[in-house]
Amino acid sequence: MNFIVIASMIGLILLDQLTKVWAVQTLASGYDIKIWEGVFHLHYISNYGAAWGMLSGKQLFLILFTSIIILGMIFYMRKLPKTPTGKWMKIAFIMIISGAIGNLIDRITLGYVRDFLYFILIDFPIFNVADILVVVGVGLLMITIFFGETEENKEVEN
Repeated sequence: MNFIVIASMIGLILLDQLTKVWAVQTLASGYDIKIWEGVFHLHYISNYGAAWGMLSGKQLFLILFTSIIILGMIFYMRKLPKTPTGKWMKIAFIMIISGAIGNLIDRITLGYVRDFLYFILIDFPIFNVADILVVVGVGLLMITIFFGETEENKEVEN
């Protein structure tokens, strides 16, 4: 991996970790910040599971599973083509890996993940910056896979 990829990942992981530190210092005492009353609040919780609290208490499994996924993605990312589609896929991988590492740091060091972003209007599960990175990265990856140009597409056009 080159310097830009590593620096991007470090920057995104730091963004996630710094927002979590802020959330603990500001919100963990039970104080909520209402960004938009009844719609979006900053509300801290400790999440002992994965998405929507699933697999609560299965930290070792979540740590091992996440680690395997991260390693697989890093291995695969190195093989991406140097095409525009490959570059978009690399950006998606950087986001997914960074988010996964951000939550992995919490799981390993704390035994839970710090969440604080809450769409109260629809009672959506509380999440964090790492979760945003993973979801946006997966969305970008799906768009790139479905609509990106592949070598096969180029050969058919020629």
